Amino acid sequence: MSDAKGIQPRSLDWSSDQLSQALHAASKWTIEYRDGIAELPVLPQVQPGDIRSHLAQKPPSEGEPFEKVLADFDKYIVPGLTHWNHPGFLAYFSSCTRGPSVAAELLIAAVGVNAMLWRTSPAATEVELLAVDWLRQAVNLPEVYSGLIFDTASTSTFTALLAAREHVGADIRENGLTDGPRLMLYTSEQSHSSVEKAAIAAGLGRKSVRKIKVDERFRMRTDALEQAITEDRQKGALPAMVCATVGTTSTGSVDPVNKIGEIARDHGAWLHVDAAYAGSGALLPELASNFAGWESADSIVINPHKWMGTSLDCSVLLYRNSTPFRSSLALTPAYLESEQPNSNLMDIGVPLGRRFRGLKLWVLFRCVGIAGLAESIRNHIEIAEAAAARLDANPRFNLAAPVSFSTVCFRAVGLGDVEAEDRWNRDILSRVNAEGRVFLSHTELEGRYTLRLSVGSVDTESRHVMEALDALERAANDLIPG
Repeated sequence: MSDAKGIQPRSLDWSSDQLSQALHAASKWTIEYRDGIAELPVLPQVQPGDIRSHLAQKPPSEGEPFEKVLADFDKYIVPGLTHWNHPGFLAYFSSCTRGPSVAAELLIAAVGVNAMLWRTSPAATEVELLAVDWLRQAVNLPEVYSGLIFDTASTSTFTALLAAREHVGADIRENGLTDGPRLMLYTSEQSHSSVEKAAIAAGLGRKSVRKIKVDERFRMRTDALEQAITEDRQKGALPAMVCATVGTTSTGSVDPVNKIGEIARDHGAWLHVDAAYAGSGALLPELASNFAGWESADSIVINPHKWMGTSLDCSVLLYRNSTPFRSSLALTPAYLESEQPNSNLMDIGVPLGRRFRGLKLWVLFRCVGIAGLAESIRNHIEIAEAAAARLDANPRFNLAAPVSFSTVCFRAVGLGDVEAEDRWNRDILSRVNAEGRVFLSHTELEGRYTLRLSVGSVDTESRHVMEALDALERAANDLIPG
């Protein structure tokens, strides 16, 4: 078709042949990368600014062939990546990506839908709700729970806190943070920093966050929780939310959710359970005791992109009642009014636009199945327990916390001086990570620098973790002071 002057307009997008060639090249690169990732250093050996210095500082005025772009990606960008899919990635909680999720991301990008309203993409809305319900069933939560998918647990927890504000009757949606009673949030000393950040973002402020002391197993002390709430109520404050954690970031510890839930209900507070990491472990019947009581929570967050292998970002927020979530943020201008108001995902949470995240969770379940997911998680736990047993048998190391799920915390010991041992452990971690074969992280427990190993990458095998322990033992011996 010609324009008014008879000039053939130039296509502003790739032709089908160009797209086909680019997808073929990207697919070939992806397979080769994933097949060879174990041979790459987990951590890049670069300094800040190194990557950018190799790239053009001004955008090109004309488009370039994809082959050249892919070549530059491979030459300049990949060497600066930390490889989260590497079998030697034993730091933090791994966000690895299974093959089915890689393929699903292509489909998500291909259709490019925005699921803000049911009518803007009925299938994206309904697949997301179905995939969330599949997850609910897989982790054995009752039918009363429904939910949707956000990017990360930080967003999910923040959204739950906004619902909790409305639930306690503060009416902040309409009146803002007025001179009413201070709203309080209670969480463990070991909880994720996103809980405190949620309080900041929600306008409660850090002074409204009570970090409850933990016991010798790093679990929230319920007596301290009860005391803190009672003290605050006597001062006129209002308990808005109690956040229990199943699988804390540092140690994987499990708060006593049953008792915490009783206390929260007695005081009219919202119970939120952060199971971002460990929630996937509820697929395993033998771990059921770790989740006792979470079925009574007002909201729960589980991140399939942590331990199930769904690509980042995929954080599932489950709730017993959607009304507090809708009443906290739902706002529909005339141009977004629809005939299905209760089916619009945009009504819950801050984002208006929504990616088709439900597809990759649906594809994951279809291609791997509950049995396959459970087998992978069970294998990770067995590997972590074997690593802990080896560390415990070595007089050079001590376990710093009970092993929980697939996370092991430990220290090199024997110097008799706390500060010297902390420096020694820092040096050990630095040496091991610099070798490039594995990547471990650290935390602080009881004021002590603590090494941390967490098994979560889908391709991690026992041999990779044993290699990490070999490196730790060598570094501890080589770097021992004096």
